[in-house]
Amino acid sequence: MPSKTEKLLSLLNGQPVIPVLKIANVADAVPLARALARGGLPAIEITLRTADALEAIRLVASKVEDAVVGAGTILDARQFGEAAAVGSKFIVSPGITRELLAAAKDSDVPLLPGAITPGEIMAAREAGLRFLKFFPAEQS
Repeated sequence: MPSKTEKLLSLLNGQPVIPVLKIANVADAVPLARALARGGLPAIEITLRTADALEAIRLVASKVEDAVVGAGTILDARQFGEAAAVGSKFIVSPGITRELLAAAKDSDVPLLPGAITPGEIMAAREAGLRFLKFFPAEQS
């Protein structure tokens, strides 16, 4: 069985960028995911910053075979579980917490947390994570 790191790498393999989508209208999710997949960007992150985000993830996961949909802006274990339950193939968080690490440990869905400080990077390393999202990159 592949490790979570190997699983994450296989999901994101060969893709130069991962589009981060904030879906305000759930009807836009499937057509947008199809267009991105056809354009060579099958891995997408849908952020949980809108009321329709979980439904958008569910629809993309169930209707767009070529898409690899992940959930972003995951802040706690409850959101992690909800996103995994609707079909997220990976979870992205703006940071690292013990609660998120515990949720990821109990799940087959890999976690890609954001990190920028040496302390965050060391905490991720201590938890066995080998890939992080450089976040917030623009401000840094």
